[in-house]
Amino acid sequence: MTHSATIIVIEDEAQIRRFLRTTLVAEGYQVFEAETGKQGLTEAATRKPDLIVLDLGLPDMDGVQVVKGIRAWSSVPIVILSARAQECDKISALDAGADDYLVKPFGVGELLARIRVALRHVMSTTNGDEEGVFAVDELKVDMVHRKVTVGGAEVHLTPIEYRLLTVLVKHAGKVLTHQLLLKEVWGPNYVERAHYLRIYMGTLRHKLEKDPARPRFLLTEVGVGYRLAVV
Repeated sequence: MTHSATIIVIEDEAQIRRFLRTTLVAEGYQVFEAETGKQGLTEAATRKPDLIVLDLGLPDMDGVQVVKGIRAWSSVPIVILSARAQECDKISALDAGADDYLVKPFGVGELLARIRVALRHVMSTTNGDEEGVFAVDELKVDMVHRKVTVGGAEVHLTPIEYRLLTVLVKHAGKVLTHQLLLKEVWGPNYVERAHYLRIYMGTLRHKLEKDPARPRFLLTEVGVGYRLAVV
């Protein structure tokens, strides 16, 4: 899918659009462009892309509004490219439904890697594992039988640990904010209890990771949230 995927770039700076088009086309992607939020929404509805690269600072509307507009009807992966480096900006975009966030200036290699991860996640979700099994490297989560194994050995999780892991699995490859995870696992009254999340993420890492201090699966997005690796 990655080498025939259609990508829409929504970016008002012509120079960056040209750079992205050249880079993505060289990787085999089909690229369409939009320089305003309104044009981007129209392109997204018309082209039905496999992924969207979106700038937040658009001339006619904020990129977060574009994310919300797209999320009203589509689950297409959205990767944010923005000069806004504040954690609050990242969180608002991710909470609105964006899948990933890169700050300008960005490395081409990292951007392409994030795009591949997002597209790979779509493939696994679309194709679906009929048995409801998520697997990456030595980690396997059987959602049907509520069974978690690492290297073939079963790992026993508490109900909350399992719930936290399954939320990450359902959104594997996507950055999930602290608030979203707290709401999904503990409920809307716990969105300010960030220490709950830190404690349980720590216990999950000790049970699932070879080196909890250098996690392979449960990755931290500093100041924003967590991501479950898909590669």
